[in-house]
Amino acid sequence: MSDFPVVEADPDVTRQVLADHPDLMVVNFTFAKEGAEGKLHQHPHIQSTFVQSGRFKFTVAGRQFDVGPGDSFVIPGDTIHGCVCIEPGTLIDSFTPRRDDFL
Repeated sequence: MSDFPVVEADPDVTRQVLADHPDLMVVNFTFAKEGAEGKLHQHPHIQSTFVQSGRFKFTVAGRQFDVGPGDSFVIPGDTIHGCVCIEPGTLIDSFTPRRDDFL
């Protein structure tokens, strides 16, 4: 169980830090309904995404692909990326180094 609060990241998307260390952070993103978006953005952190549940259409560096439960991939730092929820679910993202803006 995390001591970090659940916060709204985008409409119908919540975020909760699960664990953090200056070198690594694990974050739960929950998408409540179809069409909810993780808007296109970029950050210097390397990101690993694991699909715990649901289905998502990701855009990474202009390339689109669909992912579902059990899928995972890595997004290099400073790469424009985002997703649209196809079926409500949860993404578990890990960032290195830690996303201090999430604290």
